[in-house]
Order: sequence, then C-alpha cells, then structure tokens
Amino acid sequence: MKKKISAGILRLNKQVFKLFGKHISKNQIRFLAAGHLDILESERSGIGFEDRTSGRQFIDAFSSAGCFNVGRMNGEVIKALDDPDISDMGNYMVLSRNKIEFAKKLAAVSPGDLNRVVLTGSGADSIECALKLALGATGRKSIVSMVNAYHGHSGFSLSAGGKDYYKQLFLPLKPGFIYVPFGDLDAMRKAVSRDTAAIILEPVQGEGGIHVGSDDYLRGLRSLCDELGIMLIFDEIQTGFGRTGRLFYSEYSGVVPDIMTLAKSISGGVYPNGAVVYRDIDILNGFVDAHPGFHDSFGGGSEIGCIVSSKVIDYLVDNVVWENAGRMGDKFRKGLDRLMEKNPKIIREIRGKGLMLGVEYLHEFMGVLMADNLAKEGVFAAYSGNAPQVMRFMIPITAVERDIDSVLLKIEHAVKGMRFYLALMLPLARVMIFRNILNNVNVLIAVNNFLRKLHLA
Repeated sequence: MKKKISAGILRLNKQVFKLFGKHISKNQIRFLAAGHLDILESERSGIGFEDRTSGRQFIDAFSSAGCFNVGRMNGEVIKALDDPDISDMGNYMVLSRNKIEFAKKLAAVSPGDLNRVVLTGSGADSIECALKLALGATGRKSIVSMVNAYHGHSGFSLSAGGKDYYKQLFLPLKPGFIYVPFGDLDAMRKAVSRDTAAIILEPVQGEGGIHVGSDDYLRGLRSLCDELGIMLIFDEIQTGFGRTGRLFYSEYSGVVPDIMTLAKSISGGVYPNGAVVYRDIDILNGFVDAHPGFHDSFGGGSEIGCIVSSKVIDYLVDNVVWENAGRMGDKFRKGLDRLMEKNPKIIREIRGKGLMLGVEYLHEFMGVLMADNLAKEGVFAAYSGNAPQVMRFMIPITAVERDIDSVLLKIEHAVKGMRFYLALMLPLARVMIFRNILNNVNVLIAVNNFLRKLHLA
C-alpha cells in the first residue's frame, strides 16, 4: 500500500538527500538508488517500516543484520526507556545496579558455565574484547578464523575477517591470523598448534552466505580445543537471542564455547550495546582478575543499554520467542524450497536455520538484481557481502504466519521480475569476459541507474 506524500514533505526529503550527499557520501546514495533503496525510514512497527520518500510500506527482511529480532518499535522494549533510572549513560568506570542486573540476566540465559560478563558497546567491540581475552589468557600468538568470515571493521575484528576485499586498504593488520574453510575439520586440525590461542567462528556464517555449522563440526572443534588448550570463540552477534530457533545457536549441538560474543539484537535495536560472556574457568578468570581493565569500553555498560537489554531478555524468555522463530522459519523454508523447485535456472540452494535463511542464486550478479526487484515489491533485504550470490532473509522473529505468507508472495513476484534480466544476461554469462563484467557490482549499479532513469526498471 502506498500513501500519498505532500509536496512539502517531498521537498524536505529532497533536501535530506542533498545534505547526505554533501556531508556524508554521494556514492552511497547512488549505490542505494540502484537498488531502489534510496529511502527514508519513517513509521516503524512490527516487521516493517514506511519509506517517507514514496509512501511505500516495506517488510524489513534484513533487520539491520539481526538488530531487530523482537521487531521494530517493540512496545515492551520501548517501555524500558521510561525507567526512572535512565538519566544519562552513567559512568563507564563505576558500578551500578543496572549493569549488575543485566549481567546477571545474561549469565542466567547463556549456555553452560558462560556466566562471566564483559560489557561492550558494539559487535566489533565484543570481537576486540574476545580476541584480547584469548590472547592474554593463553599467552599465545596465533588465531584461526574462517574463510569468508565477517567479524567487523575495527582492528582485531578486521584481521579476523576472511575476505581480503575489506582488508586491502589497511594492511598490515594484526599478524598471526590463519584462515581455513568453514566446516572443514581436517583443515582445522592441520592449521592449529600449541601456539594457537583461539579458534573464532560464526556458528552460522552471515556475510559469508548463510553456511550452517553442523553439530559434528562444532563438537569436533570443541574436542580439538580441549586437546590443545585452545579457546573456542563463538561469534553469536547475528545468531544470538532467538534468531535461529534457539536462544543461542550453540544449543543445537550442546557445545559450550569458552567465549561468546553478543551485540545487535541484545538491545532490540533501541540502543547500541554488546557483551562478551566467558566460561567460569581458572585460565580466563585469572587473566581478568589480574588485568581488570584489559578492555575498557566507553559505551559498554551504559545505563540505557543495560536497562533496555534487560527488558529484551525478559521479553524473549517470557514469550519464548525463539520457538516462534523455529516455527516461522520452518514455514518460510518450505515456501522457499517450493520456489526453488519452480525456478531451477535461478535458485541453486536454500540454507539456514530458523529465521536466518539464505537463497543462493546460480550467478553472482543475481544477488544485486534480486535486491532491486525485492525493493520494488516492498521487501527490504540484502545480499551477503562476502557472497553476493546469496540473499539473506532475517525477518524479525516476532513474525506471524500471515507475515511469512506475504514475504513469500513478494519474493515469488520478485523472482518472476528477474526473467527479463536473465533473458538478456544469461547468454552473456556463458562467456568468461562478460561473466566478469556482470559480476562487477559497480557495473550493475550503473546499468540499474540507467534503466531507472529511462523508467524501464
């Protein structure tokens, strides 16, 4: 449904884009416009939001990479902002009842003996903290990460990422990182040694293309770490807090990591917050007790962040929302499987867990085109940064059956809309030189912007 926008609002919107280009980035607007995503979020509720530039209603199938697990403007979570204890961020160096209350609740819901907490301000901040904790506690120098992994854009987190594209401009990075294929236990055995401080991985790769770590693989990593005294770090920043059908993905395998990183949905997308939860074991406790300020974080443990995050935990537990994610994820997956059966020349594979699902297309350029077509249908989604041929769907885990039905219908329409492009591009994609051109995101952006100007897209 499209709402009529007044001339005054349209002029204001135009001014906003002009100022964004002047003060932030002209190219970012160009990039978004190519995918019909040059929008201004206005009214937000449930699983969607309104674009103030056009009046279009969008289903948020990206959720800011999982920030909005409990939905947009969740009424129960927003109530936390009325808490009388909220006055300012608080002093990050000193104690407060709200910090302790949040840490206590987080420890209570975390797997196994993960009950010691370091409060951070973001996902990348959590990764930095976890890696420093592992290096400091073990005294070792090497870290093993995964090919195509994504852990953030800061120093340690960028080093842990498995995609050269993000790192090339900032070399040299932190030394000592080794990268192995995700899911390959034999490769991991060859990569680790007595000098390995930690193995870090997303148990379900997000930016890497929604690759799911099997129970056997995660258990094998746990055994290997136990054998060699290596810290096992699970990055559950995207998978945590109900996204995959369990409160944390590690619960499927029963594997308890030594260190778990959290952020994004930890505060329902209301206020930036993050945390590292680690096992109550001597090697980690001894290091932290000896160096209590090893990772001071200005934004970590803010009063607002802790109050809101405590409310998010209460809401998830009281409503057992992760079970809904499992049920709706099964329904969504079945619908996507049926769509794949009807479109074997477009879709190669469906994979994921709960409401963290990926659709892999046959060609890399299809991810960019599909994001465009989905936007035209009113679905805000994003392809995987480290695997552009994979579209990520991360609908809020509060979604109900009619929401899933609506998304599936819109995806089906978007897939049909790709056939015009494919009739032109697939013959070219069989030739190597043209395939390379088509897989260039900048080329696709230029083509899409040209077609849009001609009112053909």
